[in-house]
Amino acid sequence: MFDLIIIGAGPAGLAAAIYAARAELKFIVLEKEIMSGGQIINTYEVDNYPGLYHMGGFDLAMKFREHADALGASFVTGEVERIEAIPAGKKVICKDGTEYETKTVILSGGAKHRKLEVPGEDALAGSGVSYCATCDGAFFRGKEVAVIGGGDVAVEDALFLARLCKKVYVVHRRDTFRAAKTLVTRLAEAENVELVYDSVVKEIQGKFKVESLVLENKKTAEERTIALDGVFIAVGMLPETSAYKGLVELDAAGYIVADETGITSDPAVFAAGDIRTKELRQVVTAASDGANAVQSVERYLAEVN
Repeated sequence: MFDLIIIGAGPAGLAAAIYAARAELKFIVLEKEIMSGGQIINTYEVDNYPGLYHMGGFDLAMKFREHADALGASFVTGEVERIEAIPAGKKVICKDGTEYETKTVILSGGAKHRKLEVPGEDALAGSGVSYCATCDGAFFRGKEVAVIGGGDVAVEDALFLARLCKKVYVVHRRDTFRAAKTLVTRLAEAENVELVYDSVVKEIQGKFKVESLVLENKKTAEERTIALDGVFIAVGMLPETSAYKGLVELDAAGYIVADETGITSDPAVFAAGDIRTKELRQVVTAASDGANAVQSVERYLAEVN
């Protein structure tokens, strides 16, 4: 019986592990991927984490993991299938049949990439369609690509690709970007970037690899076909909460309803990071969530013990 099981080893889960170790809780971190770090391991550069600006996302993730390891945190590879109530707390059941009993759980599994759900997207995934510019951008050096989206990730991806590619189209469904103004300013100044506003993707075309992109202007209904080599999709994330339906309250978008304390509708279950309802999903807020969630766990354990 553990005091705590942390599910997910992104920034929120790693921060929670650091704080749980310092609190001398009996705990493990369950992570379905082989490597810790979550989404930031695919980020080319993190320039907004205090004190560690201009650090590569992979390097920052390794720093977090090294810190947790140094404090004696125990990591276990496993993908959660469901969580059940037991008299003493919760039973965490993994897809391989492994079971763990714990008094409390912190859910910090983050989110996954949202798809466009357009013709050609699935068929050409890995053949010119990508959801990670820093992972696949090098394959498109000197070529023409498009980035779909208008948030921070989309603009950061476009800036990264502009360093490698001959031309980058940035397609956004609105007439203004949601990304940070400093990022948008840098994007507008890039000579090989073309901004395509008020447009949505109708189809990604190609026989064996991406060859062109069909766009529709939302205001005029005019269609445009752009010949290119790659499409990078950055239109948001979907929370990894399918295993927790019925366990805790979710909002309409599937995020766990919880504030900065991490407290959910189940008193023994806490949420941290991108998986919970929040305005700003960044590394710094995820790390804060992990710390807050462990403090809430400590308070809960003090009350029930």
